[in-house]
Amino acid sequence: MEIKNCTIKDIDEIFRLYKMASDYQKTKKKVVVWPNFKRELVETEINENRQWKMIIDGEIACLWAITFEDEQIWEEKNKDSAIYIHRITTNSNFRGNRFVAKIVEWAKEYAKLMGKQFVRLDTLGNNVRLIEHYKNAGFEFLGMFNLKNTDNLPEHYHNVPACLFEIDLNK
Repeated sequence: MEIKNCTIKDIDEIFRLYKMASDYQKTKKKVVVWPNFKRELVETEINENRQWKMIIDGEIACLWAITFEDEQIWEEKNKDSAIYIHRITTNSNFRGNRFVAKIVEWAKEYAKLMGKQFVRLDTLGNNVRLIEHYKNAGFEFLGMFNLKNTDNLPEHYHNVPACLFEIDLNK
């Protein structure tokens, strides 16, 4: 297993895996489904070295993006020193390998390297199984929150509560 930044050569595979994830979400009841993300968003993340991939046997097994700010979701907590994980996507050929736990270990090390105190992520709606999955991977579940301003967020954030999770590296 190898973790490294995505490159622009990966963009078609990234969008194939996003579609795979969205199609999978559609098969679940009461789950918020990802929209079609803007290509410019992903290109920017790649260019800023914020789009990551886990490679197994030469194949992208898992993807995620990070940011160092997330004001519209984290509001006043955005001032904290944190990395924020978004859009964890597992290739269906590799589902069931507990990649979130591996991403958490990577993220904790990366956050320390970057001088950050927190590793955070969010999900949408009351997806009980996903909430438990993130808790089992080491995140503290902070609760469900109605976001005040979703104007600049992707459409799936509108009119649905956000579940917030964090790991405090100082604990």
